[in-house]
Amino acid sequence: MTSSAWRYVAAAVALLSCRAAAQTYTSCNPLTSTCPADTALGMAIDVDFTQGEVNSFTKSGGNPTYGSDGVTFTVRQSGDAPQLTSVFYIMFGRVEISLKAAPGAGIVSSFVLQSDCLDEIDWEWLGADSTEVQSNYFGKGQTASYNRGQFHEMGNNQNGFVTYVIDWTSDRIVWTIDGTVVRTLQASEAEPNQYPQTPMQVKFGAWSGGDPSNAQGTIQWARGPTDYSQGPFSMSVKTVKVTDYSTGHSYTYGDTSGNWQSIRSDGGQVNGNLGNAGTLTSTAVASGSTSTSSANVPAGGIGGSNSQNSGSSNNNLPEGWVMTSEGKIIPSSSTTLRPVFPFVFIFTLCATLAGSRRFWS
Repeated sequence: MTSSAWRYVAAAVALLSCRAAAQTYTSCNPLTSTCPADTALGMAIDVDFTQGEVNSFTKSGGNPTYGSDGVTFTVRQSGDAPQLTSVFYIMFGRVEISLKAAPGAGIVSSFVLQSDCLDEIDWEWLGADSTEVQSNYFGKGQTASYNRGQFHEMGNNQNGFVTYVIDWTSDRIVWTIDGTVVRTLQASEAEPNQYPQTPMQVKFGAWSGGDPSNAQGTIQWARGPTDYSQGPFSMSVKTVKVTDYSTGHSYTYGDTSGNWQSIRSDGGQVNGNLGNAGTLTSTAVASGSTSTSSANVPAGGIGGSNSQNSGSSNNNLPEGWVMTSEGKIIPSSSTTLRPVFPFVFIFTLCATLAGSRRFWS
């Protein structure tokens, strides 16, 4: 490779680093500001992490590893909170994840849908108890009450992989475990202005709710404190299947109401794919759920932060680049490599130079 080419790669890496830092430390709440459009998935993808990483999910808070168990998120010490976040958003949809939860008192495994205005739908597993999982939801980041969470009894979730689903429409949210419905929330049953209804990113990872630096209420909820000498503590995800019930290239907020009717789809239609979603598949409706009316359940997704860090990623795919059904962002067959989307360019260039499919697995 020529020296000028290497200089270009270095510059692209620098751009990517600055951009990633900006995504981490800046925010834009569409309810109070004019924000960039959110990249729409607008389709269905099926990601197999046993084949390695994909560039439609970005890491933060640590370094996930890849192997026969898929992607693994390990908490070894205070401050570790490895996670993956999608570069795309869905506007209603279905997300299915094959997950093995992490053990350990105070350790939390999380699977979160979260929007720029802090609408949120969660699955969370507490490492202190392998026989239950919590479902939760928040609207607009409001945490005046904590009566929205429910704990659900189940088999051991730390010994093997279990399939969990969040199926989300404008009318209801359904949480299922291995095909069994454990909770259904109708929009009409949610607290006022609390039903999640804005474009969501997909996030999953592990963190320590029992860390001594956390608020006492969070430590108690996570059944901590965490004893790091008993670790490391690892959560693994084999596959993620995501279906966007809307179509288009990007989603924007038409006003500051936060209502789904105000969301606009560029190049598509909100709920444009709802008719192709099919009927929700379930084998039974489970009992044994308990509410968390007195628990200090943290909002804000992985890490329990209620700060507005989720801000718009502004990761709109440039013209000529496409998302594959495996969740890979690649140039279309008629497009030559060009530096319009730095991290995609780097992945593509490295794969070309090394002649290896590993970069795209």
